[in-house]
Order: sequence, then C-alpha cells, then structure tokens
Amino acid sequence: MAKILVAEDERDIRELIRFTLRHHGFEVITASDGEEAVAIARRERPDLVLLDVHMPKLTGYEVCRALKADPDLRSAPVAFLSAKGQEAEIQEGLDIGAAEYILKPFAPSALVDRVRALLGSAG
Repeated sequence: MAKILVAEDERDIRELIRFTLRHHGFEVITASDGEEAVAIARRERPDLVLLDVHMPKLTGYEVCRALKADPDLRSAPVAFLSAKGQEAEIQEGLDIGAAEYILKPFAPSALVDRVRALLGSAG
C-alpha cells in the first residue's frame, strides 16, 4: 500500500483528500503546515507527497526544495495542489522538481487517477 503525505493548511480540503485516498486503499498521513510536512516526510518516508503551495511556516515550494535536497526523499514524486493556475507559478513548481501541478478545485476521482499515475501503478 502506497504511503501518501498530504500537506494542506485548510482542514476541510485536507480531510477530503485524506478520506478520498484512504477510501481507494492508500495509506495517508497529513500535515497542516510546511514545517510539519518536512518533519513528517523525514520520519515517514512517503511514496508520494501532495503539497499545497500556500501554507504557513514554509511554502509548498520551500518544502519541495527541502525534500529534493534530501537523498532519502528526493525520489518520491511531489505534486502541488493550488487554486492559482498562473503559468509562472506552475512553471516554478515544475522547475524545482514537482512531477505534477494539480489545480483546485478537482474532482476526487480525478485526484485518485492522478495519484495512481504518479505512483506508476493501479494503486
């Protein structure tokens, strides 16, 4: 079972993602800010990280940079979740190592499909 870290500061969105992914058989761990996301990632070694771009303490971009700089975590794919779809913001996320940029709002079934694709399996 793939382990997914979901870092999202909005509780309702975080819980919706957690519920959706657990329902589809994934193990889900959550963080409510960027510092917590880095600490949990280092402890739990997730198979995939879903990061909100705008979070307290560290942004999603800062978290991604920290994960990609860590030899134990750099291979885990990172996908950004954001309501802002400006080309420059998307490009920045991809440039620092994200595999995907998922725009909010998203359909839960579409999120599951993207997660499975990122993990390279049927989940």
